[in-house]
Amino acid sequence: MYGTTTKTSTYTVLDIRKTFEGCEADIRTIARRTGKWSMEYVDNIFHDILKLAEGNYLNSVDIILQENVSDKVVRASKFLVNSLGNASDSDRAGKNNDWTDIPNTHLSVILSYTQKWKMLTAEGKKNVTENFKVSWGPSSIDNSFPHLAKNDAQLYASKGYELQKTNYK
Repeated sequence: MYGTTTKTSTYTVLDIRKTFEGCEADIRTIARRTGKWSMEYVDNIFHDILKLAEGNYLNSVDIILQENVSDKVVRASKFLVNSLGNASDSDRAGKNNDWTDIPNTHLSVILSYTQKWKMLTAEGKKNVTENFKVSWGPSSIDNSFPHLAKNDAQLYASKGYELQKTNYK
C-alpha cells in the first residue's frame, strides 16, 4: 500500500504582508528601546524588506546590535522565512523583546537572499531594487552568531507562509 501527499502553497501577497506585520512591530520596538533608529528609517527598511519578500527573494532578516569600535555583535534577532510552512496563525508580536540602549553600539540589518534572487540577472535585480529607500551593500558578519546563545521566539504566519523569529544574546 502506498500513500501520496501533495502540498501546495496557497498564500498570497496579502499573507506575506500579514506575516511580516509581527516582524515590523518587533523591529519598531527594537528601534524604540535602543534609540538607535528613527521610525522614518524603520519605514524605509521595511519598505525594501516587503518588496523582497513579496517577490520571494528574501530568505532572512537579521537585526543586530554591534559595538561601535569593534563591530562585534552583542545582540541579534533573526527572522527566517519558510514559504512552505503549514502554520496559519501568528504569535503576538513583542514577546521576548527586551532590547535596551547599550552605550557605544549601533543597529544594523542584514538581508539574506533566496536562490531565486541569486539567479536574477543584473538587470532583473536593478528592476526589483530601483525604488528601494535604503542603499544596501554586502556584509561580512557571520549571521549564525556562533558566540551568542540562541532562543526560539515567535512564529508569525498566514496560510503556510511563515516567519520564525530567533533571538541571540
